[in-house]
Amino acid sequence: MKPLNPTITDWQGRSVWLIGASSGIGLATAQALHSAGARVVVSARKAELLQQFVDTHPGAQAVVLDVSDPIAMRQAAQHIQAEQGLDVVIYCAGYYKPVRATDYNLDEMLRHQTVNYLGALYMLDAVLPALLTQGFGHLSLVASVAGYRGLPQSLAYGPTKAALIHLAEALYLDLSTQGLGVSVVNPGFVETPLTAQNTFHMPALISPEEAAREMLRGWAKGAFEIHYPKRFTRWLKFMRLLPYRWYFALVRRATGM
Repeated sequence: MKPLNPTITDWQGRSVWLIGASSGIGLATAQALHSAGARVVVSARKAELLQQFVDTHPGAQAVVLDVSDPIAMRQAAQHIQAEQGLDVVIYCAGYYKPVRATDYNLDEMLRHQTVNYLGALYMLDAVLPALLTQGFGHLSLVASVAGYRGLPQSLAYGPTKAALIHLAEALYLDLSTQGLGVSVVNPGFVETPLTAQNTFHMPALISPEEAAREMLRGWAKGAFEIHYPKRFTRWLKFMRLLPYRWYFALVRRATGM
């Protein structure tokens, strides 16, 4: 079966910009790509964490960035394009706090939207003109299986990840005919500072390093959706197909609601 995207098996010399790379999945992916020979640029708000990466990964660059600032996003993209070009852009910035409707917090809802979704739109505004002009490149959005269907404590987080999945699907339809690759990454539970907030059991919890390996394998296969670990995500994919009456009952039973 023909891959949905151009396969990426050789990272040597390829320019990669990872947005949201100071910790967790983003950091582990930056490390894996640097080891594979990519010219890695990492971005996040915390300058000291980015500098630690640069200090231990020769040739890497850091661009401090607040994803909620569209002007700063454009300036960062222009700087990287001028310095080394852009081959792959990975939007890995993420924000998560458990929120339920019984303790609704508008500020938290909007914060999730700004970091998880609007930041991705600002990124697209900054890089799409250059990528379309050059006629090659790859965009990857890191969403979550939390975007598949509604889940408890995910009132703020889940909808933003669902939006990213939808966005990636629409981008693929528009850009795959223009020589550009588009992928969406839907992790299950990964051991990161975000999931450390969870007080419930996280089935099939994996390390950020394992997550990064799954992503590189997905790009090498030319996949559109990269989801992991499959022993967990395949069950969630099945649950997407259930009628609401069954789905709600199953989730309540599984979570003790």
